[in-house]
Amino acid sequence: MPEPHEQVILLDEHFHQSGTMDKAVVHSNQTPLHLAFSCYVFNRKGELLITRRALNKTAWPGVWSNSFCGHPQPGESQSDAIARRAAFELGLTISPPELVVPHFQYCVTDASGVMENEFCPIYVAHSDAQPQPNPLEVMEYVWVGIEQVIDAINAVPQVFSPWMALQLQQPELLKRIGALA
Repeated sequence: MPEPHEQVILLDEHFHQSGTMDKAVVHSNQTPLHLAFSCYVFNRKGELLITRRALNKTAWPGVWSNSFCGHPQPGESQSDAIARRAAFELGLTISPPELVVPHFQYCVTDASGVMENEFCPIYVAHSDAQPQPNPLEVMEYVWVGIEQVIDAINAVPQVFSPWMALQLQQPELLKRIGALA
């Protein structure tokens, strides 16, 4: 269930805001391009927090993914949106997020026909707190080494979100993650 009154920011082909749409109805088999973000949270040991999406999620239920994702609200900064979603999904307070990949876009469709079509900058943040997951968002989590995550994605890609697999091929993200290990 989305946060109350959550909207997504629609984008045109030049990535300029072109309107808004209710999050509860935006994801379909013809999802319009919209603004999002992905965040990768690391602890002081250099371990990545990965989460398993709740089974009630519209797209890719039950798959493992990056720490969390979300959509900024109209008039909300990406940093504020990331902090809001970290608290909502995981009960976490995180460090100020660092923008690592400013221009990442993907369009993928899951087995049920639900399409994700997002312009999705990628951020890194830090936390040493243990998550308190919102069960409507996250069913499991684990702190793990990035090498293990990449090996697992290569071995069984279907159990991971496709955006995470694509994001972990971005040289800027891999370079930043390498500096954390």
